[in-house]
Amino acid sequence: MENKQIPIVEATKDGLNRYADFSGVSNRSQYWYFALATFLASLAASIVAGDMVGNLVSLITLLPSIAVAIRRMHDVGKSGWFILVPIYNLILLVTPSKPGVN
Repeated sequence: MENKQIPIVEATKDGLNRYADFSGVSNRSQYWYFALATFLASLAASIVAGDMVGNLVSLITLLPSIAVAIRRMHDVGKSGWFILVPIYNLILLVTPSKPGVN
């Protein structure tokens, strides 16, 4: 029997381990699990230790979040610069992966 981790833990570890890797791809579930984990960590830090600590957690996870978002753009076949386009980037973040990219 394999010892499989739950997807949110795998996605969070991958996002933090590749915090400055702006090449490659991250699939849709990796992106959204990482976004959920960073949001929950920031929220928990804000509740437990105050807004200053919650903001610090958000600041610490800013670079990994940008890297995961850029890799997500690569996964749908677009340039990483598309994360700067306000509405279109949200559409791309929920778009399925391109077949040949992975």
